[in-house]
Amino acid sequence: MPACVSSMGPQDLEGSMNDVHDASPNTGSHIPCPEMKIPEEPSTAASLPQPSLIGRLMESRRWKRKESKFVHTQPLYQDYCVYYTKGAPGLSPSIFSLDTSLSFTGLISSSLLANYVNNGSPPHYTSSLWQELPEVKGKGIAETMSPQMRQLQEAIFEVVTSEASYQRSLTVAIGQFQKSRRLLECLATSDKHTLFSNLPNVREVSERFLLDLEEGLEKDIHLYDIGDRVLRHCPEFQRVYIPYVTNQMYQEKLMKQLIRENGRFLHVLQKLEEQPVCKRQPLKSFLVLPFQRITRLKILLENILKMSQNNAELSSSVRNAVSVVGEIVSQCNDGVRCMMQTEELVLLEKKMDFHHTKSVPLISRGRVLVQHGELVRIFFQELGIGHRPRLASKPVYLHLFSDLLLLSSKTDTGRFLVTDYARRGQVKADYVKAKALGLPTLVFLLRLTQNHSGLSCEIVLQAPSELEKAHWISQITQQMSQETSC
Repeated sequence: MPACVSSMGPQDLEGSMNDVHDASPNTGSHIPCPEMKIPEEPSTAASLPQPSLIGRLMESRRWKRKESKFVHTQPLYQDYCVYYTKGAPGLSPSIFSLDTSLSFTGLISSSLLANYVNNGSPPHYTSSLWQELPEVKGKGIAETMSPQMRQLQEAIFEVVTSEASYQRSLTVAIGQFQKSRRLLECLATSDKHTLFSNLPNVREVSERFLLDLEEGLEKDIHLYDIGDRVLRHCPEFQRVYIPYVTNQMYQEKLMKQLIRENGRFLHVLQKLEEQPVCKRQPLKSFLVLPFQRITRLKILLENILKMSQNNAELSSSVRNAVSVVGEIVSQCNDGVRCMMQTEELVLLEKKMDFHHTKSVPLISRGRVLVQHGELVRIFFQELGIGHRPRLASKPVYLHLFSDLLLLSSKTDTGRFLVTDYARRGQVKADYVKAKALGLPTLVFLLRLTQNHSGLSCEIVLQAPSELEKAHWISQITQQMSQETSC
């Protein structure tokens, strides 16, 4: 998986993750983040060429003037989630239950996800079943199938109906909120993009996907080529979902800030949320839709795969689709993790003072904070002529990054006065025989073969426990793994 560092803010998130800018209005710096691509696999991604601009335009024209026949008959996606979480009548709850365990790196708060469950579903909502389609019912197709085959067909059809619900909710989110003149008047220009990100692009991709699924139903009521159709749209899923989900942590942060500090925004928002078209759903529940959908799509495909073992062709294509959609989910997760790690560096850099050393920028491609904490530095204090040096100690704070070690003293105000630093390759840690050397217990030796001044030095450090001592030695010694790099 390619490594990336994304800057703190969500500017220019549309299209790709090539550049992610700092969200703070007072900072203009940004760090380029390399485009994340699905790793090539012989049976999946290798057969998925990334669409060119001309290709996307041609694909867009293909669906021009077409309209989904399901989108107006389905509930909002939030209500769909509640309905299947509680267990749709006649269908297995274990198959259709909403899995909220896939939240990206703790991205979505539990209170936000609770909107799906707490708001309830419409009183008379009934699900759309494949066996109730006129084309199926009129020909008595379902009656000729085994219960297992009917269950498979309902699982396939749920991809279509749930995408229609998703499309309907996205349309409400954009039409009711993003295009609301009154709401936009309450927002700064940068906040408008942070709050809604590339949501219109997400809707366009969803619309094309839904129409493609419906076209497949018209050609074959069983829709056994659903795996191939999902694979065909995966490059577009990748293009829009990764930046949207990556931006979502800033989206939620801004939302909380606006509700807390912008009374006018809150007043207008509440009026909009009360409109019948929203079905009692708050804006927050609309903003998490892409996050919820891409994880749900993977679950739906996995359910189909479990039921299609007797259909080799269907099973093969769906297995490929599960693999590629799962890779997109993983890349979304990586994007969020990179954002969170980089935000941590941005906040930390503001607390660093380099008064006694040459300053070093903390925000750098591939750099992440591995471990930090306060230890005790043990040293010999000279008492003057005729007196033997005595052991003394003072606190020292360590920030261990993937490629750098900072030593500093922490002030009462929470800032860090940097006293020394060295590149990761110039740092070693060793156990010492403390008792034999007359040193306190729990100490270890830190070696800087080349510090900020180009000199070598040795520092005796004392940890608060044997476990922490071993952990520090281990972390300093081992090389940074690919899993924790960004």
